[in-house]
Amino acid sequence: MEPNSLILSIVSVVNMIILGVLIRIFAKIYVKTKAELPLGMIVVTSMLFLHNIIGAMEYITMEAYFVPEIFPYLLGVGIAELIGLAIFLKISLE
Repeated sequence: MEPNSLILSIVSVVNMIILGVLIRIFAKIYVKTKAELPLGMIVVTSMLFLHNIIGAMEYITMEAYFVPEIFPYLLGVGIAELIGLAIFLKISLE
């Protein structure tokens, strides 16, 4: 595996871990409150989780089609998502 694809895959896996924790938090909130908002958040985080699964698989299976110049842009999107999810997780844990 090319190092660029490995880095992108690692970022996607870290995003999936955070999303899994968020799904669990929202599920606990829903069980306690039966409110609709946590259900919506579960749907949104599940779609982001699916997006990261597809992205990680894409980085591994289609690395031959990537030109090296696109790596910084893909990494930037992944890191921006990671930062946003980390902030969202911090807020959700408070």
